[in-house]
Amino acid sequence: MLELLGAAWAWSEGHRWVVWAVAAGSLGSLVLSGVLVTVILVQLPPDHYSRTRLAPAAIPNAGVVSLLTSGVVLVVRNVLGWIFVLAGIAMLVLPGQGLLSILAGLVLIDFPGKRRFERRLLASHVVRDAMNWLRRRAGRPPFDFT
Repeated sequence: MLELLGAAWAWSEGHRWVVWAVAAGSLGSLVLSGVLVTVILVQLPPDHYSRTRLAPAAIPNAGVVSLLTSGVVLVVRNVLGWIFVLAGIAMLVLPGQGLLSILAGLVLIDFPGKRRFERRLLASHVVRDAMNWLRRRAGRPPFDFT
């Protein structure tokens, strides 16, 4: 075990730029995921977790431009979400907050069962209280989870 640690240390001594790049990427993702989670939670309507969602095609008066824009946003959100998930998986073994990045990515990605996943995550009062604390600090009403 000590030999492996010694070999890793020797490798890092010869590749300082890699170590600094990983550290910078880790710090950047920490800040970016914290900012993104806060902005998303503050911008969501208070009934986001209690109402049923309609698909864009089912929304009345949704024009072609609106549908195209929502499609572009959907693709960008999903790509950004997958980047966060993959970076989070890497950060499980590299320096960084892997679980937070994975959760941030899963919130952005659209997948079957996402609503059920969100509900199970929000079953914890600690999570609910933290989300509503962020909203209170931003002057927004608390979420309705009924």
